[in-house]
Amino acid sequence: MVAALNKDEMLDTEVTRTILLNTGTVEQKRAEIKAYLQQTFLLEEHLYQTLNHDDVFYLRAERLRHPLVFYYGHTAAFFINKLSLASLVSQRVNPRFESIFAIGVDEMSWDDLDEKNYDWPKIDDVRQYRQTVLELLNSLIDTLELNLPITWDSEFWPILMGIEHQRIHIETSSAIIRQMPLKHLQSHPTWTVCPHHGSAPVNQLIPVAAGQVTLGKERDSNTFGWDCEYGEKKSDVEAFSASQYLVSNAEFLVFVQEGGYHKNKYWTDEGWQWVKYIKPEHPLFWRKKEGTYLLRTLLAEQEMPWSWPVEINYLEAKAFCNWLSEKTAKPIRLPTEDQWQHLHTTHSVPNQPEWDIAPGNINLEHWASACPVDHFKFGEFYDLIGNAWQWTETPISGLSGFEVHPLYDLSLIHI
Repeated sequence: MVAALNKDEMLDTEVTRTILLNTGTVEQKRAEIKAYLQQTFLLEEHLYQTLNHDDVFYLRAERLRHPLVFYYGHTAAFFINKLSLASLVSQRVNPRFESIFAIGVDEMSWDDLDEKNYDWPKIDDVRQYRQTVLELLNSLIDTLELNLPITWDSEFWPILMGIEHQRIHIETSSAIIRQMPLKHLQSHPTWTVCPHHGSAPVNQLIPVAAGQVTLGKERDSNTFGWDCEYGEKKSDVEAFSASQYLVSNAEFLVFVQEGGYHKNKYWTDEGWQWVKYIKPEHPLFWRKKEGTYLLRTLLAEQEMPWSWPVEINYLEAKAFCNWLSEKTAKPIRLPTEDQWQHLHTTHSVPNQPEWDIAPGNINLEHWASACPVDHFKFGEFYDLIGNAWQWTETPISGLSGFEVHPLYDLSLIHI
């Protein structure tokens, strides 16, 4: 029996990183997976403990997303739905929950968010459901057949899939909570804000030599992967120049001040449709007050840290590049995935868990906020990993050799 998670528990200070699939003994691996599962559940609990009242679970902070009660139940229901598809559980824990918490929002059908279509359960019932699922998972970890290395045919694969899916939702749910009115939130020690800020450095383009990259994850990789990560693509990358830093809030401010959000010429057709629908005047997490800007972090508003990277969507990033290209008379655009990967390869950027300390602001190993764009250096560049989502020009597509995993039911993982 696993003790129930409660508000007094603190997340283990040990850094939590994804499981290596091919190391140690079977019993060591069972213990590692169980610890990773427990820490992930507890980290998610810590996120929702920032809500100061259970009623907040039913508010819609993001118009294109469900209220938070859905996401609170969704990550647990995902485990059961995958285990059921894999025939690893003989009966469902709560068939109603595993139905209503299965399917997220389809961005192409915004009318499905009509609240009249939903009858959300009580939060205490969802809490109990999550605890029951956690206890079941711990029992399965103790009893399922385990052979090393773990592959995507292993009985443990849906458990690892559920954990990694849960960690994705910790991030996406934090973005929803970040839009919640502060009166509904409370402080929590897990979510620390970077104390460093100051003037932003002057950005510049730095030449990058030509080279070759190979994209894709090998099937015998030592870490979990989603099926779209597998396959292979080799590409020759011509010489190019890339910005030394991520675009800072200060750099993006000029685009805002020069009316970038009001000039159709900088936006793609899709981008301009988004502008007309949302009617933004500045990035989502900026707050204008008394002639200046503040930044909304997860649980507070603070003086604008101009040296932090601007947090914007792909459409805004495209518009900024078009504006900057016109302003500088240079052909400036977002990098391709090949170019971004080439920067990683030439600077030997590791991926977790292959580091002692995270080399960038990532995986919550430093802060639960952004930090200055000149804090983490990689040769002449900064932030080649972490600190903000980094958009590319390359659309998502399967690589050569791509196969759909038998348990990958798209209808069950919309976020």
